[in-house]
Amino acid sequence: MSAEFNPADPFALFRQMMQSATPPGAQPFLPPMSVEEVERKIAELKVVETWLTMNLGMLSMQIKTLEMQKAAIAALRPKE
Repeated sequence: MSAEFNPADPFALFRQMMQSATPPGAQPFLPPMSVEEVERKIAELKVVETWLTMNLGMLSMQIKTLEMQKAAIAALRPKE
């Protein structure tokens, strides 16, 4: 698997985060063993949450923009 970022892959960031967070040979979903590891995982998940929230906001804005364009086109279309 390539370490390069691929914008066409929506899960690339998550996959990269999970690979870097998991030591070689360890299973990714084993319970953390120390407070520091728990805090690190919380921080990583908050980064992912922020990224997803930002993408959700951009998606909502794109939908609203397209709805406004549709309404403008409908309003400017000559009546039959």
